[in-house]
Amino acid sequence: MSYYHSSGLRRGGRVAGIGAAATLAMGLFSTGVADADAFVPLPDGEKLGPGVKITRTHERAVVSPSLAANGAGRVVWVSGTATAEVSVTPEGTAGPNNGAAGAPGTNNSSTHGVSQLSTGYIVGCQVSIGDDAISAGMSGGIDVDGFSVGGSVGLNLGPGEVAFVEVEGKEIPEPGVYSVEYEDSEIAIQGCAGYAQARAYTVVEIIGDHYSKTTLYGMPFSIG
Repeated sequence: MSYYHSSGLRRGGRVAGIGAAATLAMGLFSTGVADADAFVPLPDGEKLGPGVKITRTHERAVVSPSLAANGAGRVVWVSGTATAEVSVTPEGTAGPNNGAAGAPGTNNSSTHGVSQLSTGYIVGCQVSIGDDAISAGMSGGIDVDGFSVGGSVGLNLGPGEVAFVEVEGKEIPEPGVYSVEYEDSEIAIQGCAGYAQARAYTVVEIIGDHYSKTTLYGMPFSIG
């Protein structure tokens, strides 16, 4: 089984008319059509960690067949809001040595000098995105450095493969409430002839003498 990251989504994605948006609220663009887009409402979530509370709200997905119509592709547009309420973090940046008591950083914290919020999706082909898959894929940690805003990403996934797709992130220079919103960010999957799943993740990494990384996962959902 292989695992890899994919980042750099640009905000934007799908353009939908007023009529399509109204139909989405009903759950399907076109009732009775085999290749209709499916609307997937997803539950809110919350996770408490050292010095932080993470919440995810208004998460939803719209799944549709790929325009390639080859049976091995599909597209999902994801939307949601991830919020971090941070009570403890060093103000400003701490330089490369930001682990406990000035020691080298751990779990990727040495790659940046400021606490961070990052949110995205775990996407798998013929893999159930449960705790086992997450543990295997996260053993090296999610790289939360170098995030950008906007558009779409394409993945080629074979059976048993999992990708971590970062949607958006934000630096946390001081205690406070931080939020990122994304709407209709596009993830296109090719090469997966079997079933595919996705699951949201939100990570808050707090640097300093009491380093911590807290992760909130969403509910897995089918993408065809």
